[in-house]
Amino acid sequence: MKIIGCDFHPSFQQIAMLDLATGEWTKKKLPHASGEAEQFYRSLQGEAVRVGIEATGSTRWFERLLEELGQELVMGDAARLELLERDQFPAIWVPSAGERDLRELVLHRHKLVEMRTRIKNQLQHVALNEGLQKKRQLWTERGRRWLEDLALPPWTERRREDLLHFLDELDARIAELDQAVGEAARQDARVRLLMTHPGVGPVTALAFVLVVGDVTRFPRSKKLASYLGLIPSEDSSGSRRRLGAISKQGNSLLRTLLVEAGQSAARYDPELRRAYQRLCHKKQHTGIGKVMVARKLTVRLYWMLKTQQPYRPARMQSSPSHSVSAA
Repeated sequence: MKIIGCDFHPSFQQIAMLDLATGEWTKKKLPHASGEAEQFYRSLQGEAVRVGIEATGSTRWFERLLEELGQELVMGDAARLELLERDQFPAIWVPSAGERDLRELVLHRHKLVEMRTRIKNQLQHVALNEGLQKKRQLWTERGRRWLEDLALPPWTERRREDLLHFLDELDARIAELDQAVGEAARQDARVRLLMTHPGVGPVTALAFVLVVGDVTRFPRSKKLASYLGLIPSEDSSGSRRRLGAISKQGNSLLRTLLVEAGQSAARYDPELRRAYQRLCHKKQHTGIGKVMVARKLTVRLYWMLKTQQPYRPARMQSSPSHSVSAA
């Protein structure tokens, strides 16, 4: 077997390779654009190869290459070659190629929704400048007619027409992506399970499953909340303990979706609604309440996956010995 520690960069990789059969060491710098890196790994095709690489971005092509060649890839600390040799490498969880592609579906939809929101805000601005304040009514059929009937100067009219055209285009594309997300959700039992919780739709449930993966890799729900950046950051010294804003580490897309889903869930679940209203009243800050609800929702989804139990509208505790619908 050949053991390779790979220091991966966007344009090249520096490798150290140990041949276990001969004890020979090889060090090389392999550029990517010239194809030298691909040629090197292809030259090892048919041999037993284990490659250790640090978790980083822009590696998808490299992962596909190693998978095609039947070579083992583990992610962690690529400098620990001796652990690779002893099969004790502290590898991290890596989603499959199919799961990564589904992540792109969810991310692409989210980015298009953000673009649509910016366009709607611009159209609201055009309407407000003409004295038309209709808020959400502006996106009804009647609101569309109000917008189209506004008498505007030439370039303002051009802006309105272009924005409406972009809005229609984005609506159509987002609807297509929603259909794809719904189909992916129907095919995954874990996603269907999470969707039994009020306020959790196919987008949030699918993103949760794709980002979290095997929920058993988190020994406690608090570990998952920390992984997603939903617990307060800490700046402590000696006996003084100071908690700040949430850490915002981890996957920002899933964190955003959980905050949005939490607001929907709080409208339907009495316990979440009471907790949200109580904290908003106490802190006089709705942002803190929204994050709190998102964290409680995360804990609930964690236990639903871990115990394989659907949502039940009962008071919950964050312990497997209580009802699985608890936070």
